[in-house]
Amino acid sequence: CVPGKKAVGVISRPSKIIRSESCPNGCPSPMGFIKDNQSNGGDWKQERDASAQKRLSGELGIMDIMLKRILAGVVLSLMLTGAAAAGPFEEGVAAYQRGDYATALRLWRPLAEQGSARAQYNLGIMYAEGEGVPQDDAEAVKWFRLAAEQDLAAAQFNLGQMYRIGQGAPQDYAQAAKWYRLAAKQGHAAAQYNLGLMYAKGEGVPQDDAQAAKWYRLAAEQGHAGGQLNLGAMYAKGQGVPQDYVLAHMWFNLAATRVPASETKDRDMAVKNRDIIASRMTPVQLAEAQRLARAWKPK
Repeated sequence: CVPGKKAVGVISRPSKIIRSESCPNGCPSPMGFIKDNQSNGGDWKQERDASAQKRLSGELGIMDIMLKRILAGVVLSLMLTGAAAAGPFEEGVAAYQRGDYATALRLWRPLAEQGSARAQYNLGIMYAEGEGVPQDDAEAVKWFRLAAEQDLAAAQFNLGQMYRIGQGAPQDYAQAAKWYRLAAKQGHAAAQYNLGLMYAKGEGVPQDDAQAAKWYRLAAEQGHAGGQLNLGAMYAKGQGVPQDYVLAHMWFNLAATRVPASETKDRDMAVKNRDIIASRMTPVQLAEAQRLARAWKPK
């Protein structure tokens, strides 16, 4: 740490496996995706990566949480408008939402076998969760892959996550980065964030702070709090971007407003980072950072 300066924390948590495409970018909440409290497979394991923390941070600490299993949101469904006719897929969504997994499975499996990417994705979720079928990560990977190969961004993200944590497939950071990148190029905020993490840590890709900042920025601009906080840290350190306390404060401030109060450690980290940077700024700089934060709108 720099003498006399407090450490600034940086969120470096990979975003979760997701279950919804009601939003085209994966419906990001402040910390990626909201955990489904009804999920049978919702248990998760937190592991700190001390070596990455030391390398990435200097005086700035990072938090790196590897997710063992987090499935969140709702099963993939259509945004139905007007008097759109319901078919087997939509009937499956309705059955799933009322907890009738056997009916959802009966309706979706033929569609999946006929090549429907949405149905394939949903089968992947059901196998990952053990909903209407025995829990089976390998089968989940199989169905996620089929959907991912049809360019479904949510499936590409989930497949990348399974490879990153070695769940249902051998751990393979290069494969994880490949699938994250495909989803990220489609505008998937969590995939952009996770790809930024991989560049920051040199996992499956060459370590590259400029690339990390690029992908964090794309996620941050969509309102992903992890991307906002990490981008702020890079501006605070001048890592991958020119050092700029005004932009660092702006991104920390935005992250602090987007982390839910229930995530007390992450929220406290964002607030602490903002306050640490504020102590290093002139009143003019601070006023400009606050003005930028007020004017900011997600893309």
